[in-house]
Amino acid sequence: MATLPGPMLEVRDLRVTYRNGERAVPAVRGVSFTLDRGQTLGIAGESGSGKSTMALSLLRLLAPSAQVTGQVLFNGEDLLTGRWARLRAVRWSAASVVFQGAMSALNPVRTIGEQICEPILLHDKVGQKAARKRAAELLDSVGVLSRRLDSYPHEFSGGQRQRIMIAMALACRPDLVIADEPTTALDVMVQAQVLELLGELVRESGIGVIMISHDLSVLSHMCERLAVMYAGQIAEIGPAKQLITDPRHPYTRALGRAFPTIGDPASRLAPSGLPGDPPTPPELARLSEGKGCAFEPRCPDAAAACRTETVELWASGPEREAACLRVLEGATS
Repeated sequence: MATLPGPMLEVRDLRVTYRNGERAVPAVRGVSFTLDRGQTLGIAGESGSGKSTMALSLLRLLAPSAQVTGQVLFNGEDLLTGRWARLRAVRWSAASVVFQGAMSALNPVRTIGEQICEPILLHDKVGQKAARKRAAELLDSVGVLSRRLDSYPHEFSGGQRQRIMIAMALACRPDLVIADEPTTALDVMVQAQVLELLGELVRESGIGVIMISHDLSVLSHMCERLAVMYAGQIAEIGPAKQLITDPRHPYTRALGRAFPTIGDPASRLAPSGLPGDPPTPPELARLSEGKGCAFEPRCPDAAAACRTETVELWASGPEREAACLRVLEGATS
């Protein structure tokens, strides 16, 4: 795919709706963002906030029951309207995915060498010998011994399988890697190794990375920019360090307070939680049809206007946006 001026990835008004019988259940509601080459974007939020659904919809990897609208411009080409043959050519070769749950994502009856070679043989049109050589180099690059090409997934630990998944994602030298919870279920030491590996790959090859996690500490360490999702929408987006240290949206602030600060007894002895639950599917459907902030029932700063006014992303600083009426009040005060 040719490299064009402007953002490598531009997502415009992305919406994903699932059908549950006669009922439409919105999962992603009007998400927009851009990603430049060599940039890392973190996607944070609670379980059910729409993070994985949004990410998988970029390459049309969702079930047929999902209705996806909007635009996903990848190097200027809309992936949502392109032909399936063109989309298959883009997957793995130009954009790839590190799927959530490496313990189950690999095929248990095929060797890891076969699984890494498959996209190379398909997209690069090389012979078996050249594909195995590339697969061996990839394993070495992610810290797995290349002599284990003919081993099966069950012969590796969870951390090693996660590294193998990263090697598969890089098999065809893509421009974009989507990493869906790449450190889930890994211990702290292995998690640090995997994050360092991803960071090195970004620095050395200049690929763009979208990293999904509920862990703000992981995203603040890895990503230049951060988008916080709630109820299928982006609540706040901007430079990662600024969102962590100076959040403008109450939900971002609540997420940050959920993690205790090492060396701070106050945060350990008096943890700050978030009361209530995210909106149910019927509530999301109602919000999608009318006005009001989805976070209002749980928000400590909510006002009467939050239940009736249309809420969207507004500028909250240089290269920052937040979907909160308080941002407008601050701008006019």
